[in-house]
Amino acid sequence: MNDLAQTIKKLDDKLSKRHIDLDPGGYFIIYIDRENSLICTKYFTNIINEKGLAVDPETGEVIAARGKTNRTSETVFTGRSAKELCVKVIEENPDCSITMLDHAAYLGREFMRAEIALIQGTEYIQD
Repeated sequence: MNDLAQTIKKLDDKLSKRHIDLDPGGYFIIYIDRENSLICTKYFTNIINEKGLAVDPETGEVIAARGKTNRTSETVFTGRSAKELCVKVIEENPDCSITMLDHAAYLGREFMRAEIALIQGTEYIQD
């Protein structure tokens, strides 16, 4: 890895540890479908409790940030590129539930990271 790449990675790692407020409109789980050459994202609803944690609106239980959950997604979006997925999720979706600009920016970055991993054949782990 060259010096510029290392500098950017350090900065990104640091920024990934900052506090962020969760979007009360819901959250997205992003993954790659290599067999069909697609970037995919599942949309889930949530409620943000008084502690700032995402809560399942049906059960009232806190949604774990890591590990498996037994929730059913509301919608699944797929695209061949980050741009196509952004258009589908944000522009063409009349029910778009993204209520925070930082959440939209985050999704754009993550869709781009997933696209690069899809093209390069590398692993994608959502930040």
